[in-house]
Amino acid sequence: MTHQYITVDRKRYAVGLFWQPLSADTPARNYARALARNVDRRLNLFTPYRSMVALGARRDGLRAGMAAAGAEVVNAFSEFSSFLAVFAAGSDFYLVAVRNGIILEDRLFTDVADARAEYVRLAQIPDWGAFFAPESWGMPRAIERRLDEIITGRARAVLHPIRVIGRNMLSLGILMLFILGLLYFFRGPISQMMTPRPQVSAINPELAAEYKRQIEEKNKELDAVFEIEPIPEPEPLRLPYDYLPNVAARADVCYRAMAFLMQPVPGWTARSVQCGETYATATLQRGYGTLDGFYAVATDLMPGVFVSEAGESDIVLRAALPHLATFASQDERDADTVQRMVISAFQSIDTPVDIEVVVDTISNGVDTVDLSVVEVAAASKLTPGQFMQIFDSFDGVYMTRAVWNASTKTWNYEVIIYAK
Repeated sequence: MTHQYITVDRKRYAVGLFWQPLSADTPARNYARALARNVDRRLNLFTPYRSMVALGARRDGLRAGMAAAGAEVVNAFSEFSSFLAVFAAGSDFYLVAVRNGIILEDRLFTDVADARAEYVRLAQIPDWGAFFAPESWGMPRAIERRLDEIITGRARAVLHPIRVIGRNMLSLGILMLFILGLLYFFRGPISQMMTPRPQVSAINPELAAEYKRQIEEKNKELDAVFEIEPIPEPEPLRLPYDYLPNVAARADVCYRAMAFLMQPVPGWTARSVQCGETYATATLQRGYGTLDGFYAVATDLMPGVFVSEAGESDIVLRAALPHLATFASQDERDADTVQRMVISAFQSIDTPVDIEVVVDTISNGVDTVDLSVVEVAAASKLTPGQFMQIFDSFDGVYMTRAVWNASTKTWNYEVIIYAK
């Protein structure tokens, strides 16, 4: 069996996981343990993500602390509740199918023909929100995306051992064997230590040298018998609220980048534009214009913008956002208090808001931290800079996404607040 992980920016991400829906009142580890018992007892790793839980196995090359690639893809395409995507992963191909927010398929193919056949089979299912595939495949309505563009490590879904007790007992057993081995190899010196020691002045120097030589030989034998690969030091926990940009600067960068992509091009109409975490993206629809006419104008009007032709009548533009300085920021209030105050702030301006408190788990395979995150979503006529002023009285604020809908002339925002 091939390994079930992909490598992006020299970091391994788990693929081929077994994903299942998870009810809000069910502990993820308990459900994962029961699921592994009924499906495959060799599934010994799990990760919770949103309303799902995924299972994997160490025999597939997976390890605790490894991030789940499927969660990264869902996080990158959060604007779509259903999508079908396949990406080139070195010489392999990685396919992800999501329906109504649940991952149906999370597979790695070593053969392009097998990957293409599975993609075509799934594409026949109606009501996909979006398609993503390599441009060389020539799939209708599909846009090509690279894994290093969408996998950023922000989904924070990492694998944990399902059976913690079993792992601890194994470690204890290894420790006991090691101690017994030490006692066996040092039974002679230990016996001598238990007998009265002679005065230093009475010790023969030649015997002392011989004793030292025997100890060194025993140490070498122990090193050979108990040779264990050193356990690498885990990466330090990277808490997201330690690396947040200034709220106003982030809003200004998004507004400028979106306005840059919305510059009028004769014969083409901008349908929507959005600002994500690393890119601003706009979708243009053809009116009376031509592709040659678009490139003739856009080359000078929008230098450095990546252009993807999504069909004869649609063009997708993407511009990288500039890097912003970051700093640590976290709201000192609990999540329920922050939620209540956000609702009150939106009530004061008579604006509906969707708000939810979630718990994100951060882990490096050894240490684990649960973060309380308040997720806010709202539609507004306010520009990004004006909208983010609503959160002036909060810390730990980050605008994850802003979308401008040209047909409704409305902004849609997604904001998170890291609470205590």
